[in-house]
Amino acid sequence: MMGNPKIENTEVVHGNPQELPKKVLAFVSEIAQLCQPDKIWLCDGSEDENKDFTRLMLEENLVINLPKYENCVLARTNPQDVARMESKTYICTEEKREAIPEPKPGVKGTLGNWMSLKQLDEEIKSRFPGCMKGRTLYLLPFSMGPIGSPISHVGIQASDSVYVAASMRIMTRMGKNVYKVLGDKDFVKCIHSVGVPLPAQKPIINNWPCDPEKTMVAHKTKTNEIWSYGSGYGGNSLLGKKCFSLRIGSAIARREGWLAEHMLIVGITNPQGVKKYIVGAFPSQCGKTNLAMLTSPIPGYKIECVGDDIAWMRFDENGVLRAINPEFGFFGVCPGTNHHTNPVAMDMIFKNTIFTNVAKTSDGGVFWEGLEKELKTHVSITSWTGEKHWTRDSGKPAAHPNARFCTPLVNCPILDPHWNSPEGVPISAILFGGRRPEGIPLIYETRSWKHGVYAGASVSSEATSAAEYKGHKVMHDPFSARPFLSYNAGKYIEHWLQMEKDYRKMPKIFHVNWFRKNKEGHYLWPGFGENIRVLDWIMRRCDNEPIAVESPIGLLPKEGSINLEGLPDPINWEELFELPEDFWKREMNDIETYFNQQIGDDLPPAIREEIENQKKRLGISK
Repeated sequence: MMGNPKIENTEVVHGNPQELPKKVLAFVSEIAQLCQPDKIWLCDGSEDENKDFTRLMLEENLVINLPKYENCVLARTNPQDVARMESKTYICTEEKREAIPEPKPGVKGTLGNWMSLKQLDEEIKSRFPGCMKGRTLYLLPFSMGPIGSPISHVGIQASDSVYVAASMRIMTRMGKNVYKVLGDKDFVKCIHSVGVPLPAQKPIINNWPCDPEKTMVAHKTKTNEIWSYGSGYGGNSLLGKKCFSLRIGSAIARREGWLAEHMLIVGITNPQGVKKYIVGAFPSQCGKTNLAMLTSPIPGYKIECVGDDIAWMRFDENGVLRAINPEFGFFGVCPGTNHHTNPVAMDMIFKNTIFTNVAKTSDGGVFWEGLEKELKTHVSITSWTGEKHWTRDSGKPAAHPNARFCTPLVNCPILDPHWNSPEGVPISAILFGGRRPEGIPLIYETRSWKHGVYAGASVSSEATSAAEYKGHKVMHDPFSARPFLSYNAGKYIEHWLQMEKDYRKMPKIFHVNWFRKNKEGHYLWPGFGENIRVLDWIMRRCDNEPIAVESPIGLLPKEGSINLEGLPDPINWEELFELPEDFWKREMNDIETYFNQQIGDDLPPAIREEIENQKKRLGISK
């Protein structure tokens, strides 16, 4: 009998190497030679293969079965591997200024980390040779976006984690049918290793292999390569996620003249039957998923979700901006998700889902902060760290603040009928925003495309647990893309400015802030489903209804133009839209200082003009 086929003398235990395009075969041969896996698994994306992934994860004790639900499992990571490692994420180019602006002397740059191509080669040589010994290399062919769409792009990931293989099947259009559209074309090369060859030299905590001390996530934007080492967590290892869809994606978008953005895409139909699509950019954990799956408390509105995290957008031949969601799944934050904040998510996540770092209940289910009212009595909780009989008195949360669900897009009960449309959906409005407890009004419309780009570039928000930052420090986050920028932020802003052309139908740009508080520290706006009231105002403004009034920072709603009927508590309109003079003096000084210190000479002159114009409107002298 003949044995299994081989690639670089490595046994192929699943799939047929002869089905691989030549460039893909050359890629996997090169990685196998470098990383020296024991076996190679050529993924096909089938349901049978997915069952094999689940079986292997259970056998390796990477996950725990959750019998309360249909085909759901729970992974608990090493406590040192729980978030995007921004401090260990690099953009690698020939010249530093290609990747990041030169900050003012003595100022620490915050707009990305650069590594030279020469140093990256050294870092690869110190990590990757032999890093997959004793493990299986999973080769994952995937399309970001509908297979064959002119807006889509193909990636091939090599990974030694079956958890990554199973998660990438959920998050991308993964399968060998990708090879049919790829042919002999180039693709984004994605190389990932947990960095723990077998036999392991150190104890593996929670059966979760990783190497936190040597973690590195590096991007070669010119050649479309991603090299990730040492982490098995989410955005560090599911390389179709932020690494491809935003960092490599935005580099490709710049070259090809389109936008790859950290944005939700949602369709809204009003009671009159008028439907518009909007995109929205918010930092992680600022309500993107909740807004993308909004449940309207007001009858007559229909919300349909295209995506909750990433938008790839191109202008079509008629000058209309069209967007696709390049992803195929949701990678959402669990804590705070419940039937009040996001009933749609709760309806979709208990089937074919991989949970990570949530707590487990004694009846075979999951628990996290926010589900207290939905917890059955007489059910005990094991925390994400394995603490049995957890209670709120333990002093630690049951679930990690960045605990996640990884769920197929098709589970969403309000999935838009055009979610898989190759040409994308037409965009009427773009929203920017973040968590700002003071000074920033609920909603304002920008005066022009240029003013809107300024608003996007000057976004600030409280830091969240999606990255390794802690506390409630307000951080600048241009376009809500700061952790995902793949080239100089000044050139990124310039790219946005260049989108405006005479023949193009430019969407309106708005800024929203659901998180403003009063002096007692209570939220002034109820948020969640009630945000439909703001979206309705935005839709009407897209039709140029006269429901806005001038203000120094943009167009504010006329008092009474947002429907407040039926709200359980009265709204303090004046406080919600007040523009305190002292706050705005500090804000403008902060924005100008930030741009000068972080972007400096690379800031486009048009943005400096917008700063000066806004200062004049606010009555702020130099």
